[in-house]
This record gives sequence, structure tokens and C-alpha cells, in this order.
Amino acid sequence: MRRHLVSAITLALAGMGATATAAAIGVPALAAPQAAAPAAAPVVADATTQLPRDVEPRHYDIQVVPHADRLAFDGKVAIDLQVLEPTTTIVLNQIDMTFPKAVLAPRGGKALPAPAVAIDNDAQTATFTFAKPLPKGDYTLSLDYTGKIGTQANGLFAIDYDTDAGKQRALYTQFENSDARRFVPSWDEPNHKATFTLAATVPAAQMAVSNMPAVETKDLGDGTKRVQFAQSPKMSTYLLFFGLGDFDRATTMADGVEVGVVTQKGKAEQSQFALESAAAVLKEYNDYFGVPYPLPKLDNIASPGSSQFFSAMENWGAIYTFEYAQLFDPRISTEVDKERIFSTGAHEIAHQWFGDLVTMAWWDDLWLNEGFASWMESRTTAKLHPEWNTALSAVGVRESAMNRDAIETTHPVVQHVETVEQASQAFDSITYSKGEAVIRMLEAYVGADTWRDGVRKYIKAHAYGNAVSDNLWAAIDSVSDKPIMQIAHDFTLQPGIPMIRVESAQCVDGNTAVQLSQGEFTRDRPGKAPLSWHVPVVAATVGGAAPARTVVDGKATLQVPGCGPLLVNAGQAGYFRTLYPEAQVAQLRGGFGKLATIDQLGLMNDIWALGMAGEQPLSDYLDLAAAVPADAAPELWQEVAGALGSIDYYYRGDDARQAAFRKYALATLQPVFARLGWEGKAGESEPTKQLRTSLIGALATLGDKAVVAEAQRRYAAGGDAVPVALRRVILGIVARNADAATWDKLHAQAQAETTPLIKDQLYGLLASPKDPALAKRALELALTDEPGATNSAGMISRVSGEHPDMAFDFAVAHREQVDKLVDSTSRSRYYPAIGGGSRDPKMVDKLNAFADAHIAKSSRRATDTAIAGIKYRREVIEKRLPQVTAWLAKRKK
Repeated sequence: MRRHLVSAITLALAGMGATATAAAIGVPALAAPQAAAPAAAPVVADATTQLPRDVEPRHYDIQVVPHADRLAFDGKVAIDLQVLEPTTTIVLNQIDMTFPKAVLAPRGGKALPAPAVAIDNDAQTATFTFAKPLPKGDYTLSLDYTGKIGTQANGLFAIDYDTDAGKQRALYTQFENSDARRFVPSWDEPNHKATFTLAATVPAAQMAVSNMPAVETKDLGDGTKRVQFAQSPKMSTYLLFFGLGDFDRATTMADGVEVGVVTQKGKAEQSQFALESAAAVLKEYNDYFGVPYPLPKLDNIASPGSSQFFSAMENWGAIYTFEYAQLFDPRISTEVDKERIFSTGAHEIAHQWFGDLVTMAWWDDLWLNEGFASWMESRTTAKLHPEWNTALSAVGVRESAMNRDAIETTHPVVQHVETVEQASQAFDSITYSKGEAVIRMLEAYVGADTWRDGVRKYIKAHAYGNAVSDNLWAAIDSVSDKPIMQIAHDFTLQPGIPMIRVESAQCVDGNTAVQLSQGEFTRDRPGKAPLSWHVPVVAATVGGAAPARTVVDGKATLQVPGCGPLLVNAGQAGYFRTLYPEAQVAQLRGGFGKLATIDQLGLMNDIWALGMAGEQPLSDYLDLAAAVPADAAPELWQEVAGALGSIDYYYRGDDARQAAFRKYALATLQPVFARLGWEGKAGESEPTKQLRTSLIGALATLGDKAVVAEAQRRYAAGGDAVPVALRRVILGIVARNADAATWDKLHAQAQAETTPLIKDQLYGLLASPKDPALAKRALELALTDEPGATNSAGMISRVSGEHPDMAFDFAVAHREQVDKLVDSTSRSRYYPAIGGGSRDPKMVDKLNAFADAHIAKSSRRATDTAIAGIKYRREVIEKRLPQVTAWLAKRKK
């Protein structure tokens, strides 16, 4: 599953540099951090389960008849199963189903007396109780059942969307993590793999799509047809997919596989880039994994609408992706959108191996799916599209993880999951970004070829089965002369971030003798005894011949070639912070221009984070940012702009000091923007184009009246005055600074628009104004049917960006209505995210009260994250901003 690049709670907890994209400052609470001793490889059969283990499914033969008009469906399923131990009950998962008929028959035998059926929607189960114990053996359980079609992305759901021909309705499924039970009664747990056949009776004029190709389509003569799909490979229930609607499908071939993109009618042309990208990625992965993609086709289904918490899902052979991450509309899409389309596809296609072919045994090891897919996405995007320079994003990925991992409420990468809601909350920055960062570090440690050889061995050994983390580490160890099991355990079985201190660095005979020690980087537990890690470290000197490598366990010494300024974590593959003595910081500042861009970004982010945590003066970051030349790499100026915007955010409410800071920030950024101007130039690199839009947005936020006025002028002029490359930032500035007349104009545009991609953007813009009265109008609009069922929750979240207290109070006051607008398993994250951006300490009590009333104690992770953010924000305002104010005063003298 592909999360949003910036989630609602991430936006609410702003405060990092640009590389971290105003990232979150805390981590959801699962358990207090504990050092975890290395453990023997767990046995897959011991994976946590919510169902009894006495029965196992082998095959599901499903028949469904959806009734889209009344949001319901009828189903039949014949489940081939094996009774492993004598039992009088068969327990499986379901939600909101009825069972008019239930029949169990031994394989090749007569049906047994009908069982008693007990439905428990709270436990999400159905229990079939028999008069006599069932002996061990093979059976078929045949069920007739009914189910509901939802309007949010859980189970089988409907999305209504506008077209030039009027309103249309399409059906899709979304089952991860535990919603297949809304579509078919099943053992809805990842370690209960089975094969599937699916048949659907659907309107004759519509297209039905599933994981496998259709093998038979029969016209029933009543305006409907029966579509039978081929049998799937053995897979987990959450990977099953069904879609139905007025679709088009574009196809191509890649390595003997039919690659397709399914769109709403008339949009197939907009899928061309996604289609070409999927074919290229499939070939790349066939080579990398050493196991060819095993299905005959690979579709990517582009859907209107949105979810608050994901953009795409890796259903085997039938990836589901929202249109904004799949289609390229030349009227509104930019190269940034191309990057998003490519990276989203690369992530989901990686899952076809890591997640689909080999699946984690239980949600504890979700990171095996998501961390690896995230790493493959980044690796493949950088390899196949070097012009985007996305290799530098490795620093941003690491920062995203560290910003959450530095808080006491963090959790290990491998985490214990017991409930459906805990599984839903496991899709966070630790699972994705820390997982990716740890893989990058381990690959750099053993070497890219060795790592690939180990991955190939792991995939072949566990194909069509389940695995745990130690299975991967064992495969890497078996092909490497550098064992990683201990290092991997340190970074995945315990939380937190190592901090490498440079105790001394002395030039001796042309080399730098370095002494390093290890601690722990944390924002809110400085008095706690630090955890410890075996940390791979690569150090180099500016201008030195070659880096030096070591593994730091407590303390370490090493000889680094050369006597220039010392850089620890050269290449930025390590997952740790580096704390330098003041003299070393000064030397690095002097040699900053000679560092590789990725090391410049890494150094700036380390110094920023350490300054914000009080480990070193925040003025060190400001001095470093002031030394960045105007012609530095665009990514560096995006970093500086982001950091200045974060500081400005903390000054909110302190008008005098904010004005003084803005004067400095504008004076810093305006000359850089003056070099770029509003109009793009022939031959510009993509990072330069992105810097232009970043600077326009940053300057507007910092109160540059000329930039705001120019954006408003261009919006009023329309046409060529709003080029595609600047459309999004211009509209964003106009919406944020809107008066009532402008808001009404945007509203009229949204109402008249018939293209879902554009319509959705416009409704989001309506929720962006600084004006509290307009924000209130947006909140009220969100509770109507007008924006669309999948847009309304996003509008409320968008309002919280400027008005968190207003948005939270509104959402709580209208909770019954808002609940219907949010994916059911996401509510425990949604509400805390809205309030998490508040500056008012009273919000802590509000969040606690809401959680006490509406969130299970075992699912308070997001609440604790939001509360940690509010407390941290106050600490920054009280302890760090005075350093900035003093630094500004010193510059005036």
C-alpha cells in the first residue's frame, strides 16, 4: 500500500527542514521503548492470529452479484478447507453479513446437518457450530450470504464521480489490512493463504476486473452478463480485487506479461505514461528479483476519489490507484506528477514480489512489505529516471523516520500487533521510512550485488508462502562475508536513533585519527539510559582519497585518509545522527561547498535536528544556511526555504518577532527567486523547476506582498498567465489569501467542473483560507453531499492546517456525520491528526478526552503522537526561538 507522501498528522506536526517536508515530530505510542535482545528466527506458525488454528482454507470459489444502485450485494462461496484437529465449530471472519444458507460436506461425501450460525460484528466473526465434532479431513463449506457496499475505501465500495455525460458510479475493493471479510466470509489473515476463483454477474455494458484475466463471459439475456475469472495463485485474502464500471483499458506487453491500465471511459490517453512506466518497471524487477512475475497480466486500475491515508494498493495483478497518482492530464499535470505516477507504480509493482509472492506471516512484520517496496521504489526511480535527481530523497526518507523515531512513544520496526486497529496504525513512517532507511544502510554495508543475491535467495525460498524478518536476514547472511543479523536486530527490534559523537579528530601523518562514541538521539527523554546499536559508519575528509569504514559498538577509532574537514556518514546511508564539536562544525561550514549535495543535505538536517533538540546551538544551522551560495543545488535551497518556513510557523502569534524574522527570511530567499523568475527557461532541470514553485509558495507564506499580488493577478487573468507548471502554487496562494468573493468564485468553478481530478483539487482549495469565516464555510460545506463522499474528510483536514482548533471542535461536534466520511479503521488516527497542529495547551485535554470516550486504549498511538507534538511545539517556542531572535539581533550589529 502506498501511503500519502505527507499525511494529515505529518502536516499537523510541522517543524522540520524542507528535506523532511515539514515532517512530524513524534511517533505514535504502541509501547514504551525497550531494548530487545537478538532472538532466534521465529517460526511462521507462531504468528499472532485472531482466529482458531484448527481449520485452514485451501480454495475459495466466489460468486457475487453487486447491486450498485442500492449499495448491497449477494454472494455465494464454496470454501475448500482442511480440519486440522477435531472441532465442533468453524470460525471465520465477516462484517455486516447475513447467511441464509450454510452447508458443510466432507470431500466427496454427503452434506452434514445444517450448523447453527452466530454472527458477532464486534469480533468480526461468524461461528458455525455443528452437532458433532468434525473429524480431521477435507471439507467444503458452502455459504449463501449478503453484504453491504460502502462509500469509503473499505471492503467493496462505490465511488460516484462527474463526467460530461453526468454522474457515474463505479465499484472497487480495498481489503488491506482486514477488510476482505466485508466481501467474502474468509480466514482474513495474511498467513491463511489460499487460491481464489471469482465470478460476477454484472451489467452487460460494464467492465469487470479482477486479479486474473476473464476466462469466460456469458450474456444472460436480461441486460447482465456473468464474468468468470481464472484461478489465482495462492495468496492472502487482502490481495483479492474486484472492480466494476464504465471503463476503458489500455495495454502493452512486457516480458510476456500483458500490462494494462484501467480508467474511467475517455481517460485511457492519460494513462500512457503510467502504462509505459509499468512495463519498464516490470522488466527491471524481473531482472532484480531473479523470479519472473508469475501472473499472466498486471493491471493498474485508476479510480476517481481519494482516501485520507493511502493512494494505491498492491492487489496481485490488479493494483488499485487513485487517479491523482496514476493519470497525467496535460491541462493540470506537471513533471512532479510524473514523478508521483512513476514512484507510486514502482512501489506497488515491487509488492508483487515483496508482499504478494512472499507475504509477511503477520502484521508484526508489515515493514517487510512496505519498507522493502519503499526502498525498491526509490532505487528504481533513481535508476530509470536520473534526470529527476531523486537519489537525494534518501535524506528526506531518513528524516521522515527520525522525526517520529526521536520521541518516547516510538516503536520498533518489527512491532507487536494484536488487533485490526493496531494493524491499521502500523502503516506509519517507522514501517515505511525507517524500514527503507535501514535497508539502504544494510545494502551499503554488504554491497549492492551481495544484497541482491540474498534477496533473490529469500524470494525463491518463500515464494507463495509467508515469512518473518529473520528469514530475510538469514538469506543475506548466507551470501555475505559481513553478517548483518546483529545489526539488523539492533535497528528493527528496538526503537530509537543512534547518535555518533565525534570525540576527537586529529591530523597525523596525512590521515585524520578519529575517536567516536555512541549515544542516543532523542527529543523528550534526555535523562534516560540510552539504547545501544552496532552502527555501520562511513567517514571521509573533504578532499580525502577514500572513506574509512567501521562498526561502532560503544566506542570506535579509525584512520580517515586526508586531513580536511571530517564528515561522518559520508554518502548518508547510515541511520544515525552525528554530533560534531564546535570546531568541526566550523570546519565543515568552511568546506561546505566541496561536499557532495547529498552530504550537504545530510549535514544540514543533522545540525537542524540537533539544534531543535537542544544538543547544539540552533544558530549553527542558521550560520550554515547563510553560507549557502545563490547558485547552490536547487535541493539545498528547498531545504533552506523549508527550514525558514518552519521557524516562521513557530513565530505565529508573536507579531513583532515574526516580522523581524520574516524580514531576514525574505531577504535570504528573494535574491534566489529573482534569479529564477516566474517564467521557466529552456533547458532548465526538473529540480530547478521545482525550486521555482517552492520559492513562490514559501515567499507567499512569509508575507511577500509582491508574490501574493502577482499570483492573484495571474489567477484573475487566467489562460497563459497560469502555466501548467505554476497552476497548483498560484491557486494555492489565491485560496489561502482568499476573500469572500474569491472563495465564491472558486466554489463556482468546483461546482461546474466535470473532471474528477480538477474538481477534487478545487474542493481542497476551498478548505485552505486563512480567513476563519471562510474556513467555517468550508467545514459546513464538507458535511454536505456536494464535495463527494471521499473529499469531505480531506476538506476538514485541510482546514486544520490553518485552524486546527476550529477543525477539531467542528469534527467532534459532528462526529456521527464525520465518522461516515472516514475509512472505518482510520478514525483513531483521523481525529488526533486534526487537533495535532494546535498551539493551545488546552488541546491536550481535548485529545485525551476524545480518546477516552471514543478510542480503544490499545489504539491511542495517533493521540499520543499529537499530544507529543503539541508539547514539543511549546518547548521549541519557549527554548529555541529565543536563540533565533538573539542570532537575528547579532546580525544587525
